[in-house]
Amino acid sequence: MLSAKHKRLLSQIVPIGIIWLVTGWVFLWTEYAIIGSAENTPDSAIAITAEVFVFASISVIAVGLLVGLVEFTYINRIFQRYSFLVKLVGKFCFYVVFMELIILITFISAAAIELHASVFDAIVWQKFIVFFLSITHISTLIQLAFSLLLSLFYVEISENLGHSVMVNFFTGRYHKPKYEMRLFMFSDMKSSTQIAETLGHKTYFEFLKSYYNDLSDAILRHKGEVYQYVGDEIVLSWQCRTKNYAQLSLDCFFAMKQDLEQRRSFYTKHYGVYPDFKAAIHIGEVTTGEIGALKKDIFFTGDVLNTTARMQAACATYGVDLLVSEAVVNAVADDAYRFEALGSSAFKGKREMVAVFSVVG
Repeated sequence: MLSAKHKRLLSQIVPIGIIWLVTGWVFLWTEYAIIGSAENTPDSAIAITAEVFVFASISVIAVGLLVGLVEFTYINRIFQRYSFLVKLVGKFCFYVVFMELIILITFISAAAIELHASVFDAIVWQKFIVFFLSITHISTLIQLAFSLLLSLFYVEISENLGHSVMVNFFTGRYHKPKYEMRLFMFSDMKSSTQIAETLGHKTYFEFLKSYYNDLSDAILRHKGEVYQYVGDEIVLSWQCRTKNYAQLSLDCFFAMKQDLEQRRSFYTKHYGVYPDFKAAIHIGEVTTGEIGALKKDIFFTGDVLNTTARMQAACATYGVDLLVSEAVVNAVADDAYRFEALGSSAFKGKREMVAVFSVVG
C-alpha cells in the first residue's frame, strides 16, 4: 500500500513519462515520414521496425519516469532557492550530460536489436561511433532537449500552481462551477506580528519558508490540499468524499504540531523564536470553480470559509489551539478523539449560533 507521499510522487512523475512518450512518438513518426522506406535510412540512424518502435516507446517512457524521479526527489531541491531562469538553465545543463548517457545506453541496445547482435559486438559499437559523429546525433539531442524542456516547464508550473490545481485546470474539472461538501482548516501562526518585528522582513521571510516546509510533510501524509497561503496563515481543504476526511484533518493538525516540535532546536538556534499555531476546522457546502480574468485560479466560495475564519480567530478567546464545529465532531469516528463542548457563539457577520468544541484527546 503506497503512502500519501509516494502516491503524490507517482502522480507527479507519471505526466512526465507521458510527455516523453508522446513527444517520442511524434519524433518517430516525423522521422519515418521523412525517411520513408528502410532503404533511405542513413547509416547513422536505426531503421524503424516493429521491434524498434516497441523498444523505443518503452525506453522513452522509462527515461521520462526516471527524469521525473530524479527531478522531484533530488534535483529540484538543489535548485529550490534559485530563480526560474537560473533553475531552467542549471537543470538543462545537468540533464544534457544525463541525456548523453541515456543515448549511449539506448542506442547501443537498439542497434543490437536491429543488427541481431550482442551489445558487445564490434559492429554495434562501430554503428554507434558513426551515429555519434553524425547529424543524427545532434537531431536526437534536439529531440531529447525538447522533451526535457517540456518536462521542466511542467515541473515549474506544477510547483507554482500546485499539483492538484494544475490537474484540475487541465482536466477542466471546475471549468463550470460545482457544488460540493468540503472540510476546511484555517491555521494561523501565533504572535506573527511580534516575530516579524523581531526578525525583520528578510529574515522573517526565510523563517516563513522554513515554517511552511516543515508543515508540508504532515499535510501530504494526511491528504490535505493547500488552498491558500495568506501571510502566515495556511488554508487547507479536504473533499468530504475522501475516506475518514474529518479524522485525517485532526490527525494532520497534531502531526503538524509534532513536526514543528521536533524542529524546535532548529528554530531557536537560527531565529531565536519558535513558531506555534492555532487552527479551526469546519465542514460545509462550497461552490468551486475557475475564476479570474488576468490570472486563473480554483476558487471556493461559501459560508463555511467565513465561519471557519471566525472560529480560528476565537481560539484565543477560548484559550485553545484548536476549535472544531459540531459537523466535524459528528463526522469523526466515536473512538478516535474526545471533544469538549464550549458552547455556542454568535460570530461576527453570522446570524446563527455556531456550536464549537475543543479536542480533549
